[in-house]
Amino acid sequence: MKLSRAELKGLMKAKLMKAGLNDQHADITAEILTWSDERGYHSHGAVRMEYYCERIFKGGITHDPKFEWKETGPASAIFEGDNGCGYVAATLAMEKAIEMAKKSGIAIVGVRNISHSGAIGYYTEMAAKEGLLSISFCQSDPMAVPYGGSEPYYGTNPISFAAPADDRNVVFDMATTVQAWGKILDKRSRGESIPDSWAVDVDGNPVTDPNKVNALVPISGAKGYGLMMMVDIFSGILLGVPFGKHVSSMYHDLSEGRRLGHMHIVIDPARFCGAEQFRENMAKSIDELGEMAPAPGNDKVYYPGERAEKRKAHAYATGGIEIVDAIYEYLISDDIHFDRYDHKNRFAD
Repeated sequence: MKLSRAELKGLMKAKLMKAGLNDQHADITAEILTWSDERGYHSHGAVRMEYYCERIFKGGITHDPKFEWKETGPASAIFEGDNGCGYVAATLAMEKAIEMAKKSGIAIVGVRNISHSGAIGYYTEMAAKEGLLSISFCQSDPMAVPYGGSEPYYGTNPISFAAPADDRNVVFDMATTVQAWGKILDKRSRGESIPDSWAVDVDGNPVTDPNKVNALVPISGAKGYGLMMMVDIFSGILLGVPFGKHVSSMYHDLSEGRRLGHMHIVIDPARFCGAEQFRENMAKSIDELGEMAPAPGNDKVYYPGERAEKRKAHAYATGGIEIVDAIYEYLISDDIHFDRYDHKNRFAD
């Protein structure tokens, strides 16, 4: 099923409001979910809708949270989320971080006590559009084994950075596991297998059936493990919220808030090499990469975010955003949710 941008966002916004979000919060959330799907990040798009609606409806996401902005220094602040929608809290916190960075040259803003905040490349791109350099980290619930370990301790713990160039923005967003849980969720929804390098079963053996996943594995062994720990320190321990194996499960009890942490760091290049020189050198860098002779089997060297923009352009040139039929049927239905996720394990089983 292919939908226009307006159709997809409208359906998701309406469903989120039916579940209990107010107009503004539903609009922000639907916008970011659409941003993900149109770029081919289907793991963080409409495939998440039923889960969010079940949690919202059952009270695990505060419908009208009392957000609070606390400046803790000239370039630091805490955004208290009151277990509200993570998409909204992370967006509003980034807007404030951008303001602070323009004033002070840098902003370090912790967002705490929120729900899941989705594809974090959206937030770093917000800063890049304002001519700023940024990096974001956020926690997720334990589903990855640490290097050398046998039990899940950290989550997929993503990292994103973005930087402005000329009329282009570099936007990098990755999980510190080989793949994000959402990618496996997307494969499940499509009835497809996964590569055996993504996850392991209950016995620690590589698995290709997305329904038999027991734990994810870190990228590059010990290096990915170190990055997972870094994200947990910056967005968990530093913010005074649950960390490591203490991070709440996405599915354990959908009537309770998750108390997740998220960190934005925003830098104004004007305070360093200068805004114009930064943009010029960024543009030169990505041009040089694109002009490089590609390795066999590749058509070119892409800068981070370039292929996502190509997928977006292709989607609209070929009839719209591709959505799994079952998800579309859910979006147009009168149902809010089907009790699929509450009190399930970390992989919704």
